[in-house]
This record gives sequence, structure tokens and C-alpha cells, in this order.
Amino acid sequence: MAKITVFLFLLVALVVVSAAEASPEPLPARRSRFLLTSSSFYSCTKKSSAVCLAAGSPGATCCGGRCVDTGASGEHCGGCNKACKHGRSCCGGRCVDLLSDRDNCGSCSNQCSNKCTYGFCDYA
Repeated sequence: MAKITVFLFLLVALVVVSAAEASPEPLPARRSRFLLTSSSFYSCTKKSSAVCLAAGSPGATCCGGRCVDTGASGEHCGGCNKACKHGRSCCGGRCVDLLSDRDNCGSCSNQCSNKCTYGFCDYA
């Protein structure tokens, strides 16, 4: 009985090792969400803020050396360095709760006729 148990253990170990070696590509490296930034950004200064008005720019306002959209950016909602609190999103330059705001229910500009509950119009 002991020989069969050892044999089965070795067989399972062999299958696991061969499956691990057969993986075609390595897993991607994990990155912190705090370090993720847009790879294409326009740098600006107060003197050269006209670069933010160029075609392809992420936004028309220069905040901290970067062009940003103050109408949709959670870190610069409605103006430079006006961050939305946890659980709120920036819609049209205002920090709103998408789970309960009647004018922005579930997503920006999704208006409900009656009530917004958990991001759904007229839920239950």
C-alpha cells in the first residue's frame, strides 16, 4: 500500500512539473495602480499652457505640469488638485456618487426619471 501511495505521489508531481514547464509565455509583471499613468501626456507650464489646446491633448487645463481634462479627471475635478473623495466620480467637473445621483446614475449623464438606487434607475 505504501509503494502505491509513493508511486501516485511521484506521478502527480511529474504531471505538475511538466505542466508548469509547458506554459508558453510568462505571466505579466504586476504593477501598482498608483504607478499607472498614461504613457502619452503633454507636459506644460503656466507660460506654455497653449500646448494643452493642441489636437490630441488629454485636456485643456495645465495642472502640475500635465495637461488634464478637469471635466472628467478624478484627481482634478473642476480644477487643479480638486480630487474626488473615495467612491465618487467626476462628471462634468463635479464629484458625484454614481450609485445614488439622479442625474448621473451608474454613469455620467444617465438621468433617471424617478430614483437612482445602486446605480440603477427605478431599481426594485
